[in-house]
Amino acid sequence: MPVQAWLESAWYDPSGRRGALLRPLGALFGGVVGLRRAAFDRRLLRSGRAGLPVVVVGNLTVGGTGKTPFSIWLARELRARGLVPGLLSRGYGGRAAGVRDVRAGDDPAVVGDEPLLLAAAGDWPVTVAAERLAGAARLRERGAGIVICDDGLQHYALARDLEIVVVDAARGLGNGRLLPAGPLREPASRLESVDFVVVNGEGGWRPGPAVAPGSVFTMRLDAAEAHAVAAARAGERRALDSFRGAPVHAVAGIGHPARFFAMLRAAGIEPIEHPFPDHHAFAPADLAFGDMHPVLMTSKDAVKCRGFADPRLWELPVQASLAPESGRALVERIVSLVRARL
Repeated sequence: MPVQAWLESAWYDPSGRRGALLRPLGALFGGVVGLRRAAFDRRLLRSGRAGLPVVVVGNLTVGGTGKTPFSIWLARELRARGLVPGLLSRGYGGRAAGVRDVRAGDDPAVVGDEPLLLAAAGDWPVTVAAERLAGAARLRERGAGIVICDDGLQHYALARDLEIVVVDAARGLGNGRLLPAGPLREPASRLESVDFVVVNGEGGWRPGPAVAPGSVFTMRLDAAEAHAVAAARAGERRALDSFRGAPVHAVAGIGHPARFFAMLRAAGIEPIEHPFPDHHAFAPADLAFGDMHPVLMTSKDAVKCRGFADPRLWELPVQASLAPESGRALVERIVSLVRARL
């Protein structure tokens, strides 16, 4: 079993017994995390302000939780209320150095896959930068009135006005231990200090009583139709339910591939599953399954396959949504807090 697969099986083992030998390393990692956080709290290390409000949408765990679809949802909601969002990403998986503006059609090998999704989703500036403060400054130059930092919860060098953590309801915080003994980047108690917790999915994990109920919101990801990946077939659509009752390959190179496969099964599709590592750089050989069955993939994967896509490949875009009342309450609270800090 590959190391990453073994680690994830230990992190999400309900018994909590697997990976016990890694607990001392988790304690060591926790010590480093605590010292670093204390250095910022005591101003031994300094956070810089970007000159405009910053909202960080991040993970407490390693792996996908749905933060990028949520960031897009939030940007659209803020745009509808007259704010100009700028989206900032690390650009993980891309080789761009320094500060780089991102536009739809850029090479994902350069800017990363998630920034391309952000750029294609709306009319707003997107920038990638390993140094988030420099990236936020660039977004200000490009006319943004508020920065949405997609990931970067632990990047304390960029001062933030609001913190939102997205948690996958199905996996929660795993065994509750810090890396590498568990999936946590920071202790679970970190949830008590963020402004909002967004739970991706109904049921399953919920925050503990120390997290104020009024700061917890539930999100869902929905998909209704597939889009042809090949550029020559751009604009071609196919209803998701049309894939029922026939063999279908499903490809997912995301942080939690099982969530994508479960979405297909919930739609009545029984996929032939092909999980890949997060941010996998796809090549044609990865999708050579020896037949002509349709291949469904996430948008994050599709942006890396357009250059060699054949008619089998279909992208399944998802959209984040919150219940109307809770979504409105969340956005209004963000808008009021942000405007108070302008």
